Amino acid sequence: MIYVVFVEPESPGNIGFLARSMKNFGFFDLVLINPCEIGEEAYYYAMHAKDIITNCKIYDTLPEFIDHEKIDFNIGTTGTAGGSYNVSRIAITPEQFAESLNINGNIAILFGREGNGLSNEEISLCDVIVTIPTHEAYPIMNISHAAAIIFYEMFKQKKNYTFEGLEEATASEKTALIDDMNNIIQDLGYPPHKRKIASVVFRRIIGRAFISGREAHTLKGVLRRIKRGMKGNGGI
Repeated sequence: MIYVVFVEPESPGNIGFLARSMKNFGFFDLVLINPCEIGEEAYYYAMHAKDIITNCKIYDTLPEFIDHEKIDFNIGTTGTAGGSYNVSRIAITPEQFAESLNINGNIAILFGREGNGLSNEEISLCDVIVTIPTHEAYPIMNISHAAAIIFYEMFKQKKNYTFEGLEEATASEKTALIDDMNNIIQDLGYPPHKRKIASVVFRRIIGRAFISGREAHTLKGVLRRIKRGMKGNGGI
């Protein structure tokens, strides 16, 4: 089980925003450590994630939660990795964390206070530290924004949505398009050096386009019609 833990939240609005981010990416177990008064504001900003707040667990201290829920693995989050904290391990990015995560037992993702984050003592309880690279002009992110990035990276690893008709074209489908275009370019009577340039340009366009299988099929039909039309008119 994965617990999302908000340590001493100071704003009910941020509790609501965090719950909303959780539900966006399929996380439902919220824990609040010594929170502010939750109130209607939290439910208002949670929108359709009110149930996460209603069902959240509340503890007085982080060690109490860890002991009671028998947490096997604690993941700390910080915006100042290696700064004032005495962290004896390298902070990793959300992507690195998600790729290496193997859910076996109870896992807690810890988010600190809006103003001061996690304390040195709380950081010392963590097995892994995750940080999000940001611009030095404003390196500290709002908790719900940071959480959404981490949740998204985790979500990508466990869920792969495919949309009907939007699967990316295969390598063979792309090659077939390029071959068809090369044949058309040749039939147009381009000089050899211009044929090469035109072919390279088309190949690059197809490579950058993230063209879908359906789009590749449609484009292939268009190129074939062009080729047939050219032959019917005796070439161009």
